[in-house]
Parts: sequence; structure tokens; C-alpha cells
Amino acid sequence: MARLILFNKPWGVLSQFSGDSAEGRRPLREFVPVPEVYPAGRLDRDSEGLLLLTDDGALQARIADPAYRQEKTYLVQVEGLPDDAALQTLTRGVALKDGLTAPAQAERITPPDLWARDPPIRHRPSIPDCWLQLTITEGRNRQVRRMTAAVGHPTLRLVRWRVGDWTLEGLAPGEWREIDLPSAPPRRIAKKTGWHPGAESGRKPGTKPDGPSPGRRRR
Repeated sequence: MARLILFNKPWGVLSQFSGDSAEGRRPLREFVPVPEVYPAGRLDRDSEGLLLLTDDGALQARIADPAYRQEKTYLVQVEGLPDDAALQTLTRGVALKDGLTAPAQAERITPPDLWARDPPIRHRPSIPDCWLQLTITEGRNRQVRRMTAAVGHPTLRLVRWRVGDWTLEGLAPGEWREIDLPSAPPRRIAKKTGWHPGAESGRKPGTKPDGPSPGRRRR
């Protein structure tokens, strides 16, 4: 049985267990005291949200390797108010220095019910901001931030809400939860075992989570 840990990474925490602790650069070992697990993918120091850790190499590859096109959903606070043309560009593909991004899902949403970030976002009264929900299947370095900047809307805050079939439901910043899963592709795991995000806490699909939730679509 593979071990899988869902961790809500706060801002300023590194996606690694090694390294000396410093302000704004805290290693994972300060939050997840579990031996022999490693991140499946990573989140930048200045990003927040779902980070998966496992002791199974095959599962780690299926989660993190771009070849498996695992969906990752982000809640993104951006500067300005993206119009339909900007959303279409994000959806169809953005021309970055390392090539055109793969098709994605992008939509405006109402501000999600999230925890306050520490440190807080710097707001400028003269410049409005907006929240987007962006789902991608790649994992390039700082991809979401580069995508929104390329369409004229720099990212102010970035929270990864979902990876494959796993979400942040019920996890506060700095909290983690372990689930035991067979070493198989995440979506096959869900179909074969009946597992779904929230199952380990007794929730059924479609019920309201206890923790933060993504915003509703803005019509």
C-alpha cells in the first residue's frame, strides 16, 4: 500500500525537507514529521495550497510527470480585470519563452473563501483585482504566474486547490492528512476503490466541505 499525504503548504514554506529554517524559507520537516516520503511535484515558496507527498515512486511519477497530464487547479488572484480575450488566450495557449502552453481551463470566479495570507497581499486602491480558477495539465516552472503575466494580469496570490482527484478540502494552512492508497494512477484509484476527495473524513461527494472552498463562477 502506498502512503499519500495531503499537505496545505503555507506561503514561505519550501517544497523540500532539507535546508536550514529561515524567515520565509521553512522546510517541510517543520510541518510533516513523516520519514521516507517525498513531494510529488512542487509548489514555489511564494505559492500556497495542496502539495502531495508519497513514499511510492510510481505514484510520485504519475502525479508529477507531465506525460500523465494530471490536472492541477489553481485559485489565482490577479491584478486588473481580465476580459474575455485574456481568458481565451489562457484557455487556448499562451506563448511563453519555453513554448506555447497546452490548452487549459480558465474562468473568472467570485473571491473564494480562503484563509488570510501571511504576509498579506499588498493592495493598491487605484488598481482593481480579480480571482481566476485555472486548470492546467503541465508543470513548467512558475507556469501559472508566467501565463497571467503574459496576458497583462500579474499574479498577486496563487493557491493550488486540486491535483487530480485530491483537493484541499478540510485542510487549514500547515495541516496535513495521510491516506493509504494502492500504487495506481489516481483516477483508477478513485474508480476501483470508491475513494473520493473527502472520503477519509466521512464526507460524501457533493457535500459541503468543512474547510475553505473555491469561489463560484462569475456569470
